[in-house]
Amino acid sequence: MASETQNSPFIKSLTSSDKEIRDQALDSLRTYLSSRTEISELDLMKLWKGLFYCLWMQDKPVHQQRLSKDLASLVPTLQPAITIPFLAAFWKTMAREWGQIEALRMDKYLFLIRQYVNASFKFLAQNDWADKARIESYMAVLEETPLSPNDVKIPNGMRYHALDIYVDELEKVGGGDWEKKKETLEILLGPIKKLQKEGRDKTVRKAAQETLDDERLPIWRGEKVQDTEMEEGEGGTDDEWGGIED
Repeated sequence: MASETQNSPFIKSLTSSDKEIRDQALDSLRTYLSSRTEISELDLMKLWKGLFYCLWMQDKPVHQQRLSKDLASLVPTLQPAITIPFLAAFWKTMAREWGQIEALRMDKYLFLIRQYVNASFKFLAQNDWADKARIESYMAVLEETPLSPNDVKIPNGMRYHALDIYVDELEKVGGGDWEKKKETLEILLGPIKKLQKEGRDKTVRKAAQETLDDERLPIWRGEKVQDTEMEEGEGGTDDEWGGIED
């Protein structure tokens, strides 16, 4: 296929400083992506470079968050055949550009990553997480890029952030109803387990272990009963601190 993405007029508009032009470009992009059943990896990488710098140009925090959510909203408009390649290109782009993100711009990219972790889980959760091949395919993407145990080109900062938000976003999408889907849960945790065992960096292995030690996971597996009621009983009004008595 010729490089349609490169030649599409909305690509250059994605980095425009004019909000109206950027919004129109995103609408055009959404229409373009929703109609495609195949896009080359090269074109996806070129596309994501444009999207990366589209967010780069956005300065106001409120607009940054809106744009990140808009970019994540592209995922459910994609044809299934290109969704995982599109997500893979996102992670490769973030890994490639990470070193250029200075402190003042980092927060908006961390927010974008959170939005994309959430969007990817929603994609996997379709039909009650029934498509195991789809889940395993995306786990391979995570093992290759953000949670790669061996690739020294993957920034540890990106690894830490992915680990930090993983269970939070899984909870938002999957809730706590995992007892009947324990096998799926373990597949979803597979890249983290591999990182914990095979990671080259000791601090990364420790961060992976901390994620696996999240107190929600044994509850989801049915290994531990949530003790909220017990905590409420123990911490009733009689135990409240009333200040220093005279």
